[in-house]
Amino acid sequence: MFKHSFIFSIVLAGIFTLNSCKKEKTTSVKQVKVEFKHEGNLQLTDSSGVIKKELQIELADNTFEHQTGLMYRKHLDQNKGMLFIFDNTIMRSFYMKNTYISLDLIYIDANNTIVSIVKNAEPLNEQSLPSEAPAKYVLEINGGLSDVWNLQAGDKINYSKL
Repeated sequence: MFKHSFIFSIVLAGIFTLNSCKKEKTTSVKQVKVEFKHEGNLQLTDSSGVIKKELQIELADNTFEHQTGLMYRKHLDQNKGMLFIFDNTIMRSFYMKNTYISLDLIYIDANNTIVSIVKNAEPLNEQSLPSEAPAKYVLEINGGLSDVWNLQAGDKINYSKL
């Protein structure tokens, strides 16, 4: 009886050893670099119409683009941004999940007027960053540029699609 138990134990140990040495099938995920796509132009003006800055913009005007935005980007040029265009004007909230660069989030109402700005949103932070008033548009630019360009609530945007 002892002999059979001993042999059974050795066979069992051999099976476990072979299974643990078996190569597992691995799959690799190809990373795609997301590039800026120039889809329009945007002017930021003061309330009297004096141009403060002109930008090239990428548009986010569908559900997929609204959800991904500038996620996974490693760089955004200083003269570029992403304009989110929504069908309705409501209180909005963004977060920085999977976003690797600091951003300023500029909330804009249906009259193209800036209603609030979230400055220097921290990369990868999933904290909610809400607008202070209902917004139809959100412009994302590099963190800190709203201060450099002296943007404030009451300023306006004007954009055109290419």
